[in-house]
Amino acid sequence: MGRYVARRLLQMIPVFIGSTFLIFSMMFALPGDPVKALFGEQHIDPVQVAQIKQNLGLDQPFMVQYWDYLTGLFQGDFGTQIASQRPVADVIADAFPVTVRLALFSFVFLVAVGIPLGVIAGLRPNTVTDRTLLFVALLLVSVPSFVLGYFAQYVFAFQLGWTEPNVQDSTNYGQLLLPAIVLAALSLAYVTRLTRTSVAENLRADYVRTAIAKGLPRHRVIGVHLVRNSMIPVVTFLGVEIGTLMAGAVVTEGVFNVQGVGRTVFQALIRREGSTVVGIVTLLVLVYLAASLIVDLLYAVLDPRIRYA
Repeated sequence: MGRYVARRLLQMIPVFIGSTFLIFSMMFALPGDPVKALFGEQHIDPVQVAQIKQNLGLDQPFMVQYWDYLTGLFQGDFGTQIASQRPVADVIADAFPVTVRLALFSFVFLVAVGIPLGVIAGLRPNTVTDRTLLFVALLLVSVPSFVLGYFAQYVFAFQLGWTEPNVQDSTNYGQLLLPAIVLAALSLAYVTRLTRTSVAENLRADYVRTAIAKGLPRHRVIGVHLVRNSMIPVVTFLGVEIGTLMAGAVVTEGVFNVQGVGRTVFQALIRREGSTVVGIVTLLVLVYLAASLIVDLLYAVLDPRIRYA
């Protein structure tokens, strides 16, 4: 197991470098001048523009800029924002915990609701319960997140008054509940259907019939044998979904005025703040890589037949 983990960590290095190179090159290729965008329509002296670019290293060739960024990254330096002259690390430190709380809240809701609903539907295939859950899942997949967000605001905030329409305090989990549910709605549909399909398929497997024939209690057959083996594809999806929830919160954070990573990336793209975008995406890449490694290790926990040499 230790050798496998070490090998996976070594494999992550070229993936990490390639991802940062791709994002950095895309930001470099965007049209426009971030320094001129800082001043808007105001007239600015070209000498002053050149001086700012020199101070920020923006006058260097692409590969020199990327090398400087990469070497600084391994020293904990994510660069400097052009507009505010703040270190990007400070900007990330303000926004990242907000999105982490929102994503983890969504993830807990996703697991606590999606998997049980999928198990219930899988144990009763082609029944009214199964068809009802299928209809709800298709409805959630079909409705765009911004429509669902505004609808949830209208019903639960303005009509029923159960919560605030916007998030005033990002540390208040009561205010994060509604945006967390909206953020998890699309993934909830996928998790429910994926769990249902896996459970229904394994329900017809030989090992389940053998466990029933041996006289094992129903709760043990379902909980220990059926659900455990059915979770492998679900765990694979959930591992990727952790990063997706954090990276895909742009619309949800905009609807509910959450000052997180998604809103920060959106504002940085408008101002062409490449260092901010690359810094945030770099952390998201690390989240994806860590989640991928954890999922691989969980396979051996869920299925004893899997062993890593």
